[in-house]
Amino acid sequence: MMKSTGAAAAFFAAALSAGFGCTALAQNAAQPRNNDASAPPPAAASQAADERPAVRAPVLKVLSVEVIRSTHGTPLDIVRVRGLTSSQGWEEAELVPLTRGTPKDGMLELMFVAQAPAQAMEATGFEPIEAIFPIESSHPFKGVNVHGATESVTLTQLPGYAEGKGSAEDCSKCVGKVFVAKGTVAPAGKSAAEVVKEEQLPPQSRVIKHSDGIASAESNPNRLTLVLSRDGTISSAIWD
Repeated sequence: MMKSTGAAAAFFAAALSAGFGCTALAQNAAQPRNNDASAPPPAAASQAADERPAVRAPVLKVLSVEVIRSTHGTPLDIVRVRGLTSSQGWEEAELVPLTRGTPKDGMLELMFVAQAPAQAMEATGFEPIEAIFPIESSHPFKGVNVHGATESVTLTQLPGYAEGKGSAEDCSKCVGKVFVAKGTVAPAGKSAAEVVKEEQLPPQSRVIKHSDGIASAESNPNRLTLVLSRDGTISSAIWD
């Protein structure tokens, strides 16, 4: 069950949601105050601004791919995939086949997807998720390649097991630390535990400095956004 993300996530979602954000706030401000029964109550309007259209997106990271061969009843090969989502609130995981017919290389290509949260989420740590995909044992495949949002994991022996690479920084403890961009050094007197290096962040991450504009309000539940204060300290860490 998705948990509340607090004031920071609610504000950030309202500012960046694809369908709402500043335009919706401006429209509300321009309307005269009256007792029109058709106008949504403030709580409902706030909730709508926090939410984005339902999105099925690739799971952030594939941890492992396993094929289990069952010989009881109808023979089956069962593809079991474990992964990590960017935040809490992802549901209904499934493996979607990209392969049609018999591939020349013999590889079954799958995409690991799930229902993303309906709002931007604070970075509180990656969450485990898994899905299975059964196929008849008479299939022509020699291996399985499963794609997540950031990389893929390949299994070349069936049945068998393969693991992905290690995880990037989940930024559950990034707030309050100093951001260090690639090619720069940490401020004097700051230990490794007090800084977050850009190269440690997941792919697609973006960093918004205090003086930066925001060129796009497009939402992406697999994008980590760090907001920096004037002194370069991370003030917010949001999967938006």
